[in-house]
Amino acid sequence: MRITSTFLLALVALTPAHAFAEESRLATAINAVRSQGCGHEPAVNVPLRHEPRLDRVAEAQSSGIQLKEAMKDAGYRAVQASVLEASGSDAAILGNLAQGGCKDVTNPLYRDFGIAERDGKAWIVLAAPLVPPATGDAPSVSRRVLELVNEARSKSRRCGWKRFEAAPALTLSAALQVTASVHASDMAAHSTLSHTGGDGSTPAERATRAGYRWRFVGENIASGQATPEQVVAEWLDSPHHCVNLMSVDFADMGVAWAADPKSKGGIYWAQVFGSPSP
Repeated sequence: MRITSTFLLALVALTPAHAFAEESRLATAINAVRSQGCGHEPAVNVPLRHEPRLDRVAEAQSSGIQLKEAMKDAGYRAVQASVLEASGSDAAILGNLAQGGCKDVTNPLYRDFGIAERDGKAWIVLAAPLVPPATGDAPSVSRRVLELVNEARSKSRRCGWKRFEAAPALTLSAALQVTASVHASDMAAHSTLSHTGGDGSTPAERATRAGYRWRFVGENIASGQATPEQVVAEWLDSPHHCVNLMSVDFADMGVAWAADPKSKGGIYWAQVFGSPSP
């Protein structure tokens, strides 16, 4: 989960500590700014929804509890979240939301909000919920990841300190798809992000079990990403994962995800690369 924080300052104290209701003046102000746009940020037509669990997160923030811990305690899984602090008159709060909080309030990724007040301050939590792809979308998700990976491989790129020239496109492998699916499900079931399987297996051993006769095998894993675009972008931003994505040693790929609402990550991804044995 990505976390950002914005601190807004104003003048006059608000009411005593409590969680705000959906129709509070702050809720109205937030969605007013969102629907009108501000600064260089365009208007967003989809209003933020009040989420009671985020009220609890905001209340926890007012007590100094870390955002990740508060999210976990409230049972809310987010791809990204921001915390805004505000105080003052309605006009002052509206002005601050349109200035210091503009980028967050108008972020189209955000869908939900929660509000709490304590000691003359208001805490506003904005969040993008983690919504895993539908199970029936697995084939299209795999194709989309492949498309994004091959788009990345079509251009030269620097992965950390190492530069890679453009590489040939990868092909989806049925055996590596099985390999990725088995490991993604295993990570979700054990709530663990690891290249080592629950049975102690390595990526190469899992590929062999799936019937893939390999010369080279590699693996990328991730957790908490809701879309192919997000997971591929984060792999490319990580030098080690980027090296696998750009390696000319690989010709085939398999990718899969598994979701478990009881797990730490919520959703787990496994991407397996391979080059077949002659």
